[in-house]
Amino acid sequence: MSGEASAQGTSPRVPRPATQKSSGTVSKKGDRGAKEKPVAVLPQVGEEEPKNPEEYQCTGSLETDFAELCKRSGYTDFPKVVTRPRPHPNFVLSASLSEKPTLDDQRLSGSCSLNSLESKYVYFRPTVQMELDSEDKSVKEIYIRGWKVEERILGIFSKCLPPLSQLQAINLWKAGLTDKTLDTFITLLPLCSPTLRKVSLEGNPLPEQSFHKFMTLDSTVVHLSLRNNNIDDRGAQLLGQALSTLYSCNRTLVSLNLGFNHIGDQGASDIANGLRLNRSLLWLSLAHNRIQDKGALKLAEVLRPFELEHHELVERRRLLLAKGAQERSRSPSSSRHGDSKDSKMDREKNQPTGLISVALVDKTEKMQSVRTSKGLGKKKEKSGEVGKKEEKLGSGQSPMQGTPKKEDPAKAGKGKVTIPEQKVTKGKGPKTGNKEKRSTLPDSELIADAAVMLNPLLEPVEHRDGKVFMAGNKVLLYLNLDRNRITEVGLDSFLTTVQHQAQFLKPKSASKGLVGLLRLGLAKNGFSLPCPAYTTIQELMLPRDPVSKAKAREEEGVVPSI
Repeated sequence: MSGEASAQGTSPRVPRPATQKSSGTVSKKGDRGAKEKPVAVLPQVGEEEPKNPEEYQCTGSLETDFAELCKRSGYTDFPKVVTRPRPHPNFVLSASLSEKPTLDDQRLSGSCSLNSLESKYVYFRPTVQMELDSEDKSVKEIYIRGWKVEERILGIFSKCLPPLSQLQAINLWKAGLTDKTLDTFITLLPLCSPTLRKVSLEGNPLPEQSFHKFMTLDSTVVHLSLRNNNIDDRGAQLLGQALSTLYSCNRTLVSLNLGFNHIGDQGASDIANGLRLNRSLLWLSLAHNRIQDKGALKLAEVLRPFELEHHELVERRRLLLAKGAQERSRSPSSSRHGDSKDSKMDREKNQPTGLISVALVDKTEKMQSVRTSKGLGKKKEKSGEVGKKEEKLGSGQSPMQGTPKKEDPAKAGKGKVTIPEQKVTKGKGPKTGNKEKRSTLPDSELIADAAVMLNPLLEPVEHRDGKVFMAGNKVLLYLNLDRNRITEVGLDSFLTTVQHQAQFLKPKSASKGLVGLLRLGLAKNGFSLPCPAYTTIQELMLPRDPVSKAKAREEEGVVPSI
């Protein structure tokens, strides 16, 4: 019995160690599985996310797209997209220092917890500020202030900015750009919406000073601000060459702000050389620089009749010869039998206006070439009459205005009748509706295209003492030279320029547009007040200044009500 008991006692004890070993092995396998599973899963998740930015489809919401692209690019801490803070319209300044602080102020000053510090200094955290349109809440402007923009961030912007159809301006202030990241930023601009016209790059000094790359011939930047970038004479030389040279000219830039830099006399002279043949820049600021009398003389001379240099005379003669050869090739009948006196007089009269009128015709033809031509048979009589008019205007056409229009009279008549018929037959049938859509471009753009086709060297000149003088730059409307180092010598030169413009550049009618300077800033320079030359300049510029005119009109409107 004892043996059976022992046998029975040992039999249930035998599987216990086995069960312990098996349970031990199971627990060890579980531990191994628990250790192996995170290692196998986490790298897969981490590897998938950085590869997905290319596959992400932007939604047009800058806040959502920027955050998602930053996450997919591997950023854990990235700037947030916020609405640009604006002061409340009923904002009142804080109490004066003489008043005692309120209880709420004491409580806020006494609470020094981490949360209060974070909320207090959240303004200084890197953010992408956006300004929204008041009506449709679309993004109009983007502001980046006080944090370094890296190459990867620019790559993210190249994906999330193009869907913003109403984007108008990008402002970078102390963004830590380098020459390499500047090139990346410039290549980003053509990808954005065509409404993007303004770029502000301030507080970003570059070793190579390659800011002139914003002003290439194919650039779409209209307003450019380059304040506080440590631009010296070398950088100003590149900017002056980008404005215009003998064979190229920037035709899109309208305003250029070069304030708070280190531009001296040589740099101002280079910018003045760029203004000789530039006919698009309207607004120029050189305030807070180091310009003295030598640079001021150059800037003043280019705004009144100046003498053409030898290489400019050579290029002008070449253009005139090419223009004459092209005119003779267009009118072979007149060259055979000789031009009559009447035709010569008509050609001389129509020469300045013919350039603009034919340019407008070319513009309308370009707009109509994309659309289908309908109803040409009904316009044959009118096209024939207008074709005869074109033959008269063709004699005053410059070589830069394209091919003649006599080969296709129906197309030519169609191109010329579009604009004048809008005023008379507006709303007649479907054809006039198409014409209204075709000529939706503003008049300023049409005039700009006409100016583009006319080389400044072909402008009227004056011969004096064996020298050729050009009329000078009459397009620049605003020039700011405040806080430089100009003395009475430079003031006298600007006084001569202002007197010339006030005497000879008076527009006879508003249709001819604005000519000459309307505002000239020369305050706080190297001359002492009262200065007779400065006082005379102010008196001559006061009637031309549109701001002073607006103030005078407001005062005249307020006085009668009182």
